[in-house]
Amino acid sequence: MGKDTGFLEYERELAPRRPVTERVNDWFEIYLDFPEQKLRTQGARCMDCGVPFCQTGCPVNNLIPDWNDLVYHGRWKEAVRQLHATNNFPEFTGRICPAPCEASCVLAINQPAVTIKQIEKNIVERGFQEAGSIPSHQNSTLEKKLPSSVPGPRDWPPPSSYAARDTR
Repeated sequence: MGKDTGFLEYERELAPRRPVTERVNDWFEIYLDFPEQKLRTQGARCMDCGVPFCQTGCPVNNLIPDWNDLVYHGRWKEAVRQLHATNNFPEFTGRICPAPCEASCVLAINQPAVTIKQIEKNIVERGFQEAGSIPSHQNSTLEKKLPSSVPGPRDWPPPSSYAARDTR
């Protein structure tokens, strides 16, 4: 996925961090915005490795090579849809996950890994800005109502009746 020779042509690049002296005074993002072109370049670094260990290293089995390719080609809406296919809350996981997928990246064997976490976070942010990042699997069964009489402990026989049934 990505550009065939992208991992040879481009270096790993991370978004710059805000100074610590600023960060200790607020709860805003740690990382500054990363320009779209740099994100697309990082998506290009994802190589067609055959067996995407990044995907199996991901706790929620995200389809990482697929959305890296979509970001590289600038197809952000499809990348949001692809990310939501396996992850219900990428807006959280893109920030708090320790990114074992990056450690599992095949490129990390002898070069710095693809910046998967940064790309995931930016896919979600862009999804919120452009379309509200609405999950595609809305469930219509949530509108169903429970019956007025739900069986519960009050409908169970008293414990003494259990002892009477014991046939040992």
